[in-house]
Amino acid sequence: MTSDAPISLLIVDDHPVVRDGLRGMFDAAPGFTVLGEAANGVEALERAAVLDPDVILMDLRMPGGGGVDAIKELARRGARAKVLVLTTYDTDSDTLPAIEAGATGYLLKDAPREELFTAVRAAADGRTVLSPAVASRLVSAVRSPGTPGGEPLSAREREVLALVAKGTSNREIARELFISEATVKTHLTHLYAKLGVSDRAAAVATAYERGILG
Repeated sequence: MTSDAPISLLIVDDHPVVRDGLRGMFDAAPGFTVLGEAANGVEALERAAVLDPDVILMDLRMPGGGGVDAIKELARRGARAKVLVLTTYDTDSDTLPAIEAGATGYLLKDAPREELFTAVRAAADGRTVLSPAVASRLVSAVRSPGTPGGEPLSAREREVLALVAKGTSNREIARELFISEATVKTHLTHLYAKLGVSDRAAAVATAYERGILG
């Protein structure tokens, strides 16, 4: 995807009215193109293989094939598409498996239109998108079992984490803080260890839960 090319989308939801609404929303907005739709996870895998979208908007609970299994299989296949979960459900049993499966982000269907557009753009860039409402649901499961409190983050690590929470890429963080991308990665490695997590989404979730963010 070039910088001026529209972001291509695959919409996955078992409700036709939801798919129609999302298609209409994105078709009417500049910078997006909807390549196709799917009604469940199995169809999503088939359509993704053919259409090769930039971003897949994925519901979770769908008859005939759920979203989490589809996300896992997309990751196993090394699919290029980023998966942005868009669902009604924000329980721990829904959010954590989706993120662990490889979802780039997680939003609820009541998200404002502009928030959804911003999230899709961020996901297309490979940036983590996690709504605070969802992040607050990820409590003990994303902690390191042996370190319930965790070692405190340094001031610089907090700065990096705050930018990650805004969906900022490593390159943009480096430019913002006047450090190298390698240094950004080092800070991320350290704060992951301190928070007891393994990726950006879980780091943001844990930080919201512990009051480090927000």
